[in-house]
Amino acid sequence: MLSNQFFQLRPVLLLLFLCFLSLISFSKSSELNSLLQFKSAVQNPDTNHVFSSWTQANSLCNFTGIACNSNGLVREINLPQQNLHGILPFDSICSLQSLEKLSLGSNFLYGTITEDLKNCTSLQHLDLGLNKFSGKVPDLSPLSKLEYLNLNNSGFSGPFPWRSLENLTSLTFLSLGDNFFEPSTFPVEVFKLEKLYWLYLSNCSLTGPIPEGLGNLTQLINLELSCNQLTGEIPADIGKLKNLWQLELYKNSLTGKLPVGFGNLTSLENLDMSRNNLQGSISEVRFLTNIVSLQLFENQFTGEVPEEIGGFKNLSNFSLYRNKFTGPLPQKLGSLADFFYIDVAENFLTGPIPPDMCKNGIMIALIVMQNKFTGGIPESYANCLSLIRLRVNNNSLSGVVPAGIWSLPNLSIFDLSMNQFEGPVASNVGNAKSLAQLFLNNNHFSGELPLAISKASSLVSLKLSSNQFSGQIPETIGRLKTLGNIYLDENMFSGYIPDSLGSCVSLSEINLSGNKLSGNIPASLGHLPNLNSLNLSNNELSGEIPTSLSSLRLTLLDLSNNQLIGHIPDSLSILAFSTSFNGNPGLCSQNLKHFQPCSSGSTSTRSHLGTLVSCLIAGAVILLLVLVCCLCVKLRHKNLDSPLKSNSWDMKPYHILTFTEKEIIDGIKNENQIGKGGSGNVYRVELTDGKELAVKHIWISDSGDRKNWQSSSAILTKRNIRSAEFEAEVATLSSVRHINVVKLYCSITSEDSNLLVYEYLPNGSLWDRLHNCSRKMEMGWEVRYEIALGAARGLEYLHHGCDRPVIHRDVKSSNILLDGDWKPKIADFGLAKIVQATGGDWTHVIAGTLGYMAPEYAYTYKVNEKSDVYSFGVVLLELVMGKRPIEPEFGENKDIVDWVRSKISNKESVLDLVDSTISEALKEDAIKVMRIAVHCTSKLPSLRPSMRMVVQMLEEAEPCKLTNIIVNKECQNSSNESLKNTGKIGALEFESKIY
Repeated sequence: MLSNQFFQLRPVLLLLFLCFLSLISFSKSSELNSLLQFKSAVQNPDTNHVFSSWTQANSLCNFTGIACNSNGLVREINLPQQNLHGILPFDSICSLQSLEKLSLGSNFLYGTITEDLKNCTSLQHLDLGLNKFSGKVPDLSPLSKLEYLNLNNSGFSGPFPWRSLENLTSLTFLSLGDNFFEPSTFPVEVFKLEKLYWLYLSNCSLTGPIPEGLGNLTQLINLELSCNQLTGEIPADIGKLKNLWQLELYKNSLTGKLPVGFGNLTSLENLDMSRNNLQGSISEVRFLTNIVSLQLFENQFTGEVPEEIGGFKNLSNFSLYRNKFTGPLPQKLGSLADFFYIDVAENFLTGPIPPDMCKNGIMIALIVMQNKFTGGIPESYANCLSLIRLRVNNNSLSGVVPAGIWSLPNLSIFDLSMNQFEGPVASNVGNAKSLAQLFLNNNHFSGELPLAISKASSLVSLKLSSNQFSGQIPETIGRLKTLGNIYLDENMFSGYIPDSLGSCVSLSEINLSGNKLSGNIPASLGHLPNLNSLNLSNNELSGEIPTSLSSLRLTLLDLSNNQLIGHIPDSLSILAFSTSFNGNPGLCSQNLKHFQPCSSGSTSTRSHLGTLVSCLIAGAVILLLVLVCCLCVKLRHKNLDSPLKSNSWDMKPYHILTFTEKEIIDGIKNENQIGKGGSGNVYRVELTDGKELAVKHIWISDSGDRKNWQSSSAILTKRNIRSAEFEAEVATLSSVRHINVVKLYCSITSEDSNLLVYEYLPNGSLWDRLHNCSRKMEMGWEVRYEIALGAARGLEYLHHGCDRPVIHRDVKSSNILLDGDWKPKIADFGLAKIVQATGGDWTHVIAGTLGYMAPEYAYTYKVNEKSDVYSFGVVLLELVMGKRPIEPEFGENKDIVDWVRSKISNKESVLDLVDSTISEALKEDAIKVMRIAVHCTSKLPSLRPSMRMVVQMLEEAEPCKLTNIIVNKECQNSSNESLKNTGKIGALEFESKIY
């Protein structure tokens, strides 16, 4: 009976089976089409790209990056780090009904995430981190099966759908950091995700306190909340997270003490709570015996460093700088571990330096400066061959430096300044082949400087000031080709200044004052191409001042209180150096009134006769010019409606043109005028095809501007200047091709007018957008940063990218124009100068704009690219502060640079200097650029960076980017793929201080 029933059902079962196979076949065909749509939307530019296997000839389960389930349907798309570009087709992706894993992290995908994502209801693993998306994150509630969610550093913005997390109770991994979300309070929805072992919410605009409830997440091994605006105290229930391996809370505004029970986090290996306002003792830390990296710098912690820390067997990175710690360091510190570095600078620590921190021979930095340490440098550090930085300055250390330290092969910075050390510099210092900075100033060192110091071939800075060194300066010192500055002042050096010093071609500063040096000033010093500061005062130097010094670009010169005789070179007899020669009764000068005139009768007579002849010639020329100008006034054209007179024009194109000379000339009308400068007007000309151009009309004749010029010679002078401006602008821009330099299409000239035809930039100048009430708009920091970086790249090209460097000489916010996308372009090259092979840095016209001009303009005609750098630094200050270069609040005779420096020197809150319209979340990023601005506006040109370096610094100052090369983690992007790869190496050095 059953057998008969089976035979009767068999056709039905067979039909159902065939339907199932047909359905599977249809599903596979559909999924194949979905994957091919994915392939067509997302490209890989590599030759042997990942999609080479994605063809209809292959089974989709054999596609690279694809995994299938037992039914042959797509279970995984796994293509991280494949250099993929394009917009994801979520409609196709989410039609893969069995898709459980979508891993596309670390690519270059862009566009938005569409609402189609909600159809991926089977997803358990979603990784879109480290891409270039934009827009908001859609509601994630439908993805209830998600266990792994990584959207880290993918460009998302707007409000994040925090409430949707309530439905994702299966999540174990959540990484949303480094995105531009709208500020929100801490999402309490996270506390319901009790299966989480990884939570990364750094740098995603969280504000306010961390509420109680954090203790619910007992499975956490990693908790990162850094780079937000979190306030208040660390919640007490954090002590429940006993599995925590890494805790990062740095760069917030947290206050209060470490909560009682914090010591329960005994699994912690990486702890970073730096850059907050935490206070009180760190006694709870004594229980964290597994700590590897301990970063507590830049807080308000007090009390002593717990003795128990000295017994930590794994501690390798230890930073406590800029706190208020007192008492000694544990003397066993580092003796039981592979200790890597210590930085406890700027505290009030006392006692000796622990002796065994380099016991295992891998320590790279010993930084204990600005404390109250006593005793000497332990002898054990003479064997620390791995040491790169040794900074113990500003303490009360004494004794003789162990001989072996002087020759450490990897030591780069050796700073013993402002202590009470004594004894000589060891003769083995020449073996320190990596030594770049040697600072011994303000100690009691004595003896002669060993000849072997000239073998320390990497030396860049040598500061031995205020010691008791004696003997001669080694003649072999000229071998130090990388030496940038040498300070031997306030010692007892004697003998001659070695002539070989002139072979140190990188020198920018020399200070040998306050010694017993004798003999002549070597003429070779005048051939140092970068020398900026020369101080030889208070010695026993004799002979004449070498005329070679006249060729130097000096901003500081002091030869006072010596025994010099003879003529002070005319080029040095200027107001800036008026006191530089005092105390040399044998000197004479024709220009400096407080010196006796040089006696040369015949020369004097010829000089007076020459002066008389010159005056007669000048008078005749002036008379002739007056007659010519009177004739010109009678012949002047009466109709002023059109600025142009001539009908004969010469047009020179510098790009392929789509317009005619007539179109331009017809557009030069009063109603089209959009600006006016000292040399002419600017007009907006609309072509017949709708394209807009900017035309600069540089006057040659004196028409329209005569009332400002009183004499014929003045008219001629201005006419010559205008002609020079026109020639400078054409010479500069005709060959320049750069996205951040305004494009010059052509020049059109006649006998009385010069026209320059530029691209038209609709958003006007940066000055207008920052300061002009009628056009002012609030620019977010991201826009300001991009303007700063783009303008810097334009100047970098002018200085370093042209065949011969171009000095702009009038960098200011009104000469930075903005296109329709707010991209900046350097403009107005009327004062620009192309540097010639020789002598190209001389100018006899004071060029620039008050408030932007570098200080060297006040006393010398020698200018170079560093003058542009100064002016650009002022522009950066405008962008950060939103203030003009000269404001009444700065005070009389003060500009924005003076004002900023006075505020910083008084240690007022630097944050208060930032424009109030910049969001609080980005003010720290603005301060990074302020640091660069202060660097650019150094008084000494030699201390200013090059524009190439400025661009590099600005790139590193990108909002919330990892900026410290070796150690300090700043808004770090976590890879989240390796649990052991996110601990920081540590803080080998402070950030560059503003003050």
